[in-house]
Amino acid sequence: MTHHKNFPVSTDMAPEEEWTKSSYSSQDNQNCVETVKRLELIGVRDSKDKTGPALAFTPAAWTGFIEMVNSGEADFGVVEN
Repeated sequence: MTHHKNFPVSTDMAPEEEWTKSSYSSQDNQNCVETVKRLELIGVRDSKDKTGPALAFTPAAWTGFIEMVNSGEADFGVVEN
């Protein structure tokens, strides 16, 4: 798999044991994310693809994203089953 130079793969961001699975992740592993705080960045990855790309947020950007999610502004049209 080829990764864009500006997007680290999750294994580049932090050791495996530092990633934490979200408490909101589903138990059937269909919708799971993991996060890590490392080097002044918040890393986010799909827990089903641990060697795949990770998103990297500054703390301020991550806080803004979480505020949008909590307010419902960032629901992205997702429908719960």
